[in-house]
Amino acid sequence: MAGSRQGKKTADDSADRQIVCSNRRARHEFDVLDELDCGIVLTGSEVKSIRNHKITLDESYARVDNEEVWLCDCDIAEYAQASIYNHARQRKRKLLLNRREIRKFAEAAENDGLTLVPLQVFFQRGFVKIRLGLCKGRKQHDKRQRLKEEADRREMRSARMHAPSTKRR
Repeated sequence: MAGSRQGKKTADDSADRQIVCSNRRARHEFDVLDELDCGIVLTGSEVKSIRNHKITLDESYARVDNEEVWLCDCDIAEYAQASIYNHARQRKRKLLLNRREIRKFAEAAENDGLTLVPLQVFFQRGFVKIRLGLCKGRKQHDKRQRLKEEADRREMRSARMHAPSTKRR
């Protein structure tokens, strides 16, 4: 029964997820069209730094090279206790995806002019995972329009909550 969990996504998968870092700016700068969770190849000192929340996704992106997906410009701070066996802070890191997923995302990114942006880093069952988003860039006026719509929604919600009730007693 140990192998019965392989390959199947259950409701428990989201429960045992520990989010380490989120790229909040990506949701503002881009329209996220599709999302995909993938693994990442790391050294031991990188995993320890991530456990200490010493990772930044602000300027990072993913790129497809020779049918492999690479995470670029992701800053993982050096782990102080690793001494001479430490890692380079902003090296390219390989992302682990199936060939089918790579083809699907790579074709969409190349043909439609879309970008692969990391949205979250999290631990799932002890493994470091990254949520990649297939994103389309927003123009400045689109960003303003979205902020205006969110403010209107918030205002309507607060007006509904603070409105006097019309029920008779």
